[in-house]
Parts: sequence; C-alpha cells; structure tokens
Amino acid sequence: MSKVRVYEIAKQIGISNKELLSTLKEFDIEVKNHMSSLTDEEVGIITEYFTPQENNETENAQEETEEISMEDAEIIMIPENITVKNLAEKLDKQSSELVKSLMLKGVMATANQEIDFETASQIAEEFDILLEKEPEKDIVEEFFAEEPDDEKDLVTRSPIVVVMGHVDHGKTSLLDAIRESNVTSREAGGITQHIGASVVTINDHDITFLDTPGHEAFTAMRLRGAMATDIAILVVAADDGVMPQTIEAINHAKAAGVQIIVAVNKIDKPGANQDRVKQELVEYGLVAEDWGGDTICVPVSAIEKTNLDQLLEMILLVSEMEELRANPNKKASGTIVEAQLDKGRGPVATVLIQNGTLKVGDSIIAGTSYGRIRAMIDDKGRRVKKAGPSTPVEILGLSEVPVAGDAFYTAKNEREARHVADKVIERNREKLLQNTPQKVTLDDLFTQIQSGNMKELNLVVKADVQGSVEAVKQSLVKLSNEEVVIKVIHGGVGAINESDVMLASASNAIIIGFNVRPEASAKAVADNEKIDIRLYRVIYNAIEDIEAAMKGMLDPEYREKVIGHAEIRQTFKVSGVGTIAGSYVLDGKFTRNSQVRLVRDGIVIYEGELASLKRFKDDVKEVNTGYECGIMLNKFNDVKESDIVEAFIMEEIPR
Repeated sequence: MSKVRVYEIAKQIGISNKELLSTLKEFDIEVKNHMSSLTDEEVGIITEYFTPQENNETENAQEETEEISMEDAEIIMIPENITVKNLAEKLDKQSSELVKSLMLKGVMATANQEIDFETASQIAEEFDILLEKEPEKDIVEEFFAEEPDDEKDLVTRSPIVVVMGHVDHGKTSLLDAIRESNVTSREAGGITQHIGASVVTINDHDITFLDTPGHEAFTAMRLRGAMATDIAILVVAADDGVMPQTIEAINHAKAAGVQIIVAVNKIDKPGANQDRVKQELVEYGLVAEDWGGDTICVPVSAIEKTNLDQLLEMILLVSEMEELRANPNKKASGTIVEAQLDKGRGPVATVLIQNGTLKVGDSIIAGTSYGRIRAMIDDKGRRVKKAGPSTPVEILGLSEVPVAGDAFYTAKNEREARHVADKVIERNREKLLQNTPQKVTLDDLFTQIQSGNMKELNLVVKADVQGSVEAVKQSLVKLSNEEVVIKVIHGGVGAINESDVMLASASNAIIIGFNVRPEASAKAVADNEKIDIRLYRVIYNAIEDIEAAMKGMLDPEYREKVIGHAEIRQTFKVSGVGTIAGSYVLDGKFTRNSQVRLVRDGIVIYEGELASLKRFKDDVKEVNTGYECGIMLNKFNDVKESDIVEAFIMEEIPR
C-alpha cells in the first residue's frame, strides 16, 4: 500500500479533492474521503487519466501549477469533535453556510452542536480546505506538570521535619515539649491517630514539624509524612530499643531520600541504655557519629526537657547543609496533610505548601476536590492572607473533602479548577463501578468462603478524619489471602449516611465505622437492606474481627443494642459536681444502667457510663420518649447544646 493520500494526488494533478473523488468513483475505486491512502496501481490509473490534459501545457507551466497548488492548499488542525460555530471560524466562513451544507448531507445540526472529524472533513472539502486531527492533549497531565525554576528565583526555606518511630516511644511527648502543647491527652488511649503540622521558631529560624502516628496500622500516613519532608527525626526509646515500627520508619525515610536524625528518648528512665539502641541501629545502616558513622544521634528526655535545644540546633545544621530552597513567586503547590468535614465550615484541609505562595482567593485543585480559598488559618489559629513555602495552613472553601496525601495545585480560576477536577473524576469513575450479587455479614463470611461463593470481601470504610480512612484501608487490604481478596470500594469522612448504605447494598459490602456513628435514616435503611455495620473506636479490634471472620472463628456472645437517643438542649455547670446536660429523649428510652456515647457532628466524642439520670431533682431508673431529663456523664464535662447522646446495652446472643 502506498503512503500517497487522495488530497496529495489532487494537489499534484491540480484539481479539487471533490473532482478527484468523483473520478475515483468512475473507476470503481472505493475510498472514504480525501484522507484515504491509494495503492500504487490506483495512483498509476489516475495519473495516466489526467496526463493528456497536462501534455498540452509546457513543462514549466506544469511545475508552476504544481507549486501554486501546493502553496494554495490550506491545512487546518481541529480536534476529534468540534462545534459547527468553531469550525466556521476556523474555515473563515459563516455558520449558516456550514449548517446549509450539513442539511444537504442529511445532517441536522445547529451552530452550537458538535460534529465529528469525518463530517467536518467532508464540509471543509467543499471549500478546498484540508483538515487534520490535532494530537490529543492530556489536560490532567498538562495541568499537573511542574515548571522548572530559575536559579535566581530560589530563596532559602524552612526545613519540614517529620517525627517517626514506634508506638509509645514518646514522639508526641517530644513534640509537646518542643512546642509546649498537649496533644496526647486528646487522643484515644494516648495513641496519635491523626496527623498534624506546627511551626516552631528557634534562633530566628522556623522549623515546620509534622507529627505522624506510630501505630503499625498507620503505615500509609507515615509514608505520606516522609514523602513531604526534608528531615526525619527517628524517636527510639532508650529503655525499649528498635521495634517493628522503628524499622518501618527507617525504610520509609530511606525510600523518600530523607536525612535521618535519631533522638534517643527516655534517657531519664532507670533501664535506659543508649549504646544498645546505637548497636541495634547499626543493623539497619544507621551508624552514630561517635561510632564513626554519619548519623546524628541526640540523647533526649521529653519529660525532663533534656537536650531539646541541641536537637533543634542539629535540625538547623542539617537543613543548612541540605541547602533547602524554593521559589515563592510562582503558583503554589504542595501536599494535603489532613482533611475532614466540619459541620459549620464544610470541607477543611490542612495543606503544606512546598513551592510558591498561596493566597486567600486562589483557586486550587487536589484530586477530585477543587474550590476557591475563602479563609486560611495558621497552626496557632490565626487568620492569614498568604502563606509561603514550608508553611502549614488550614484552608476553607473546597467542594469536597480531599484525600490526605494528594498533591494540590493552583489554577488560573475556579472554572479551570472545576474542569480539571471533572476530568480526574471521569478517569476514576470506572474504578468505582462494583457489582456483586448477594449480601454478606462477618458472621457468615467463613461459610461463604468455604462454599466458594465468596472470592472478594468488599468494605466501605468511614472515619472521623481522612488520614484514619487511609490507615484503616491499608490495614484491612493487607488481610487478603489465597481464598478471599479484601477490597475497600469506598472510604470517606463523617457519619455513615444513606448513600454509604446504598453503595454497600449494591456492591454487597460490609460497612466499617471508625470513631463515627450511622445517621438514624442510614441505620433504618441498613436494617431493611440487611447490611452489616461494624463500629470501632480502636483499629486493632476491626483488624481482629475481620481476621477472625475469615478464619471462621468469629463467635460473638454479646451484641450492642441501641435503646434510645437524646438531644442536649441546655447545659448547667454546677461547682463541685460538673456539667449537667438538660436533654430531651428523641426516641427509645434511657435507663440508669445503660452505657452511653456522646456524638457531635457524627463523630464520637465520649463513650462510657452515666454518672446520674434525673427528672427534675429526683434520680430515676428510666426516662421514656418525649420526656426531658438531666444527664451527667461519668468523668466527662465537655458537653454542648445540640450534641446527641446515644444509650445502648450489651445484649447476649445465643451461640
């Protein structure tokens, strides 16, 4: 097959494409349009047919005609699909002319209607204009492409430091000592289950700290923390040594190419042995400087606040050696550190700016989320107008909760941001389509695996913050084995709603709730659809339950039964007693011996026992629907109006 196309032959013999196409028909040579290729034999037939006409002319005239024909032939690039109006502009014709031509071909189209490339080519041929397809551009890739920086635009920036290490080795306590705050008291069981960012100033230099969880299940979050940072502080307890998550943290830091500084914590404890820690670190390629290596080791005590200044000075020293620089005079880009849904403020994201300057009013995109920044709050809770490289800020104004760990970029305007986000959603849509026929619960999971009905276990994961969603997903997917593959088909932030239940129903999934509760309407739909909802406060329990169910050893003896809900309408502070919550029982009943949980915006704030249940001034055994009562929670006073109190009992299930 020759590479010669119809329009090229038309140019050579000096006739229009239309004329040549009709001649080809006479010779029974079938072609689709002027872009079609011809065989050598067909080229010979056509050339021979037109040669006598050209013999009357002189050779010079032939060459001249050919040159003019080649010069006059106009080639216009258009996309795969184009509106009639845009095509008219490109062809320099009136839209009405093109609409008329289309009607004659039997195509009814308005000026704003799209036509395909083939139809557009046929129209253009009538005006002796050639069309070629534009190479397709990937809008998403083009938008996210990094522009190289000019050396003269780069300025020194603050180091971003991540604190890593094993659970309970004192990472958060060390950070508390540095920034003189107290985070651990707010975390369930003293384990950091979220990720935060803060800025500390030493010797007129800023250092940005990321606190990542040390729990084994939060590998994904720690990996994310390492990728966004310049220096990793590896906290190792002097009395405990190198542990599984310490090794994990070392691997993450090395994979991210991050400089490691070892902080040997708890040196004030009786069983502390720094040399043992250094010896164990040698096995993983970290040799202390006093042992002839190049790893900085600083012995510290978070409780006694020993050597903290030395640790901060080492961070500044390493950052100077690394020559950390960024360009503040460009569009901002960086990483989403944390994201959650706030009832009053909507989607809230903590972002870490890595390049450029982010300003209030900028339009940004992060994955499928986009929006115009309405407000920015720094780590001290102050409103700021702009933030430069290495600065963590909380932003408001996004369309939805972004995924923690996603990169964010600044767009020209909100329209462009929405357009790119739509393209990203389009790409991800097919991944979300799931279709599995029958319902499954953890109780009958093993039976279904044994009978060969269950090849995949689908899960819907909901948690209080995006970081926890990622961590729970990562941990549960790891439980997959040869018989059954665990797939997390959806992960989101906030209370379990009807949409989650309907997704679980359509894809035969189990819903896992971490630190959240189902809405009343969602609970009703779940009961109706027979959807299994499992709620947890600690991630270990979720992993243990699914593991046990897969092995066929899940045999619950007790199950939680919700017996009532009450809304807090007013609070009374009584000195020496605590805070009494004046409540109205919405449904069910409250009994003196029931356990309760306090739910605020779908998030569980407290779970425990009732300290007292009163009607007016009298203690009562129970309060029914539609009555008011006074509730006191055991050793907990942070109650607010509009909070929901849920009463439940543990019901025995026969084996």
